[in-house]
Amino acid sequence: MACDKCCSPPPDRRGFLKGSLAAAIGLVLGAVPFGAGLTVLLSPLKRKAGRGEAVQVASLNALPADGSPRKFRVVAERVDAWNRSKALIGAVYLRRVQGGVLALNVACPHAGCFVDYSAERNGYFCPCHNSVFALDGAISDPKSPAPRGMDALDVEIRNSDEIWVKFQNYRAGEAKKVAA
Repeated sequence: MACDKCCSPPPDRRGFLKGSLAAAIGLVLGAVPFGAGLTVLLSPLKRKAGRGEAVQVASLNALPADGSPRKFRVVAERVDAWNRSKALIGAVYLRRVQGGVLALNVACPHAGCFVDYSAERNGYFCPCHNSVFALDGAISDPKSPAPRGMDALDVEIRNSDEIWVKFQNYRAGEAKKVAA
């Protein structure tokens, strides 16, 4: 004897399969755009910042043939997360030397002040604490408070006229060059 009031009908297999299939398709269709959006959102964070790369600073035509130094600004492209911009990152003295170009960071290794070139002294002079440097960046006065000579930077000549410098700042006040 069957009771119609207390017994529920047996589960419908077709309804269960339809519901499961619809849920799986919905999950796949929702996961694809979610994954693509997450990739786009996080991709700037995975990019390398480009630190330590050479930056084009000047052309060989901008340097005097007599080896006198000239100061140039160093402007690099900065990328942080979703922004791309050009920024002033420092300055260098460039001068022709036998066999190429010498690049010196303009920051004094004593306290970080900007060093000036003095044609009368035939060298560099720091106005903050009277550090004196020769044309090659070496300390030229034994009384100079600078713990080391001016910081030389790596230089590349590209396309026979472009001067590219691998710009780097170093800690001031230390006898050894330590990257800042």
